[in-house]
Amino acid sequence: MRETLALTRRELAAYFQSPIAYVVGVVFLGTTAALFFSTFFLFDRAEMRGFFSLLPLLLALLMPALAMRLIAEERRRGTWEVISTLPLTTVQIVAGKFLALWLTGLFLLAPTLIFAITVGAMGRLDPGPVVAGYLGAALLTGAYAAAGLFASAVARSETVALILALVICLVLALIDGFLVLMPTAVVPLVEYLSTSGHFSSFTRGVVDSRSLVYFLSVMGFFLILTNHRLKREQ
Repeated sequence: MRETLALTRRELAAYFQSPIAYVVGVVFLGTTAALFFSTFFLFDRAEMRGFFSLLPLLLALLMPALAMRLIAEERRRGTWEVISTLPLTTVQIVAGKFLALWLTGLFLLAPTLIFAITVGAMGRLDPGPVVAGYLGAALLTGAYAAAGLFASAVARSETVALILALVICLVLALIDGFLVLMPTAVVPLVEYLSTSGHFSSFTRGVVDSRSLVYFLSVMGFFLILTNHRLKREQ
């Protein structure tokens, strides 16, 4: 655990000692604020559902941008060989980098609490859907982080890692929008694979155990694939 946390601190320092986290954070916060408040006053209701409805797509764009450097950049800079020779297992490397990416995503999501405070000041805001929505947002961030880390492990450059991660995350976020075009037999399976569908239950204030299992399974699936990919390189 000590080695994993040391690697996590190293990766967090790499994010916040460079402009990348701050630039991505400002763009994310500005975009979500503009989109949310542009329609908020039209409905005349003190709720955060409009904000949460944006997150599956916006986080699908945010997390790949943060994830692309984690392993692909190490290979390009030649530092991956150094990490590989350290007394770290591939499980520890995957866990350390994933935790750093997930925590960075949560850090960038935290300023959006200002939206809840602002909405609460304007009317009677039900705290249940807000708390459940942010729990779902944390799980959603973790799922996309795991997918992005896998893409960075597979790719040989940051550009390819970004494109692959975007494809995976956007498919997970948008796949339920194409259900009407699919055969009836596969609709339940495709619907279950959608991050947006599972996240929507949290935005209603419902913490569904099936959705919890889904998000944890997505994280575990991509982390196992990442670990397997790195083991093959040893």
